[in-house]
Amino acid sequence: MKFTCIAAAMISATVSFSSLAFADDIKIGVYGPFTGGSAPMGVSMRNGVQLAVEQINAAGGVLGKKIILVERDDEAKNERGGQIMQELLDKEHVVGVLGPANTGVANASTRYPQEHKIPQIINVSAGAKVNEMFAEFPENYVFRIAANDDVQSKMIVQQALKVSGFKKPAILCDDTNYGQNGREKIEGVLKGLGVAAVFTGKFKIKDSDMTAQLQQAKAAGADVVLAYGIGPELAAVVNSMDRIGWKVPMIASWTASMSNFTNNAGKNGNGTMMPQTFIESAPTTTAGKKFVAAYKAKFKEDPITSAVSAAQGYDSMYLMKMAIEQAGSTDGSKIRLALEGLKKPYEGATGNFKQAFGAKDHEAIKDENVLMGVVKDGLVVAPTKK
Repeated sequence: MKFTCIAAAMISATVSFSSLAFADDIKIGVYGPFTGGSAPMGVSMRNGVQLAVEQINAAGGVLGKKIILVERDDEAKNERGGQIMQELLDKEHVVGVLGPANTGVANASTRYPQEHKIPQIINVSAGAKVNEMFAEFPENYVFRIAANDDVQSKMIVQQALKVSGFKKPAILCDDTNYGQNGREKIEGVLKGLGVAAVFTGKFKIKDSDMTAQLQQAKAAGADVVLAYGIGPELAAVVNSMDRIGWKVPMIASWTASMSNFTNNAGKNGNGTMMPQTFIESAPTTTAGKKFVAAYKAKFKEDPITSAVSAAQGYDSMYLMKMAIEQAGSTDGSKIRLALEGLKKPYEGATGNFKQAFGAKDHEAIKDENVLMGVVKDGLVVAPTKK
């Protein structure tokens, strides 16, 4: 009996010590596609977050505590995203969430941080609802540091029609939430300019032959292809152009900067343009230059697999850190209020932000934060000014 009591006391002491140790850490959840076709986005984003956490912890942490990452692979599956978010909030008790990369995954999971009053910074997904969520959640806990589809579609169309002078655009997008949201946005911008696409087509994830769609676009007289998809399928578009002997410029979503576009497209990718918040070969800030050097030293990548994802992941973690410090607390509602009114400017990899977010505007990236990138011999570079 005496032994049982002592054992029980030891277990109790262990539990208390464990709880105390838990209280000395700040848990941040990060989720994205770490496997599959979208993995270049997810892994690079996670690497950027990890680099930021390493730097933050080396400098003393946040509020005197270390940041602990709780990482989950959503496999780019919508239902998996919802399951992961519930696990992060209900079982891991994270105080903030970073990610994801895919629009469908985001839309299947962002309701949960709203209900739990835990802030989330979307750092890759361009199509996820953010400011649109204010209508249902006046106290909106979802933020974004990525160029959303409104920003991207405007830049894509302006580059095609106003800068490059094309007259007959064709639209080609994948059939996911991401691709079809992009198509809708592009069509809206074109309509505002009094222009209609001469052809609109779509393709599925893992499709490798776009000959049929491109033949129709060619027959319609298209002089430029406006595309929305991820790396492998966008590469299939330019490779299929080469096969049928039809080469017109492609202006695509930011994802044409992914390594699985540039590697798979090879020489056929040259000249492809896309909106970018960050170009590895031409960082626009001092912080961006330091980020590139630190990232390459840690992960031994040159070039970075998805530089945009990595930079936005890095910046999302630093913005969360700033908010927790300003709030002086890990309470979700206080962190949200701090994010909406950060008192200090932020110089990040993706740019300088005097105030990243507002009380009714949770989008950090505006038109002025984005520039066009162009593929040249397997690398994304800033276009040459004429």
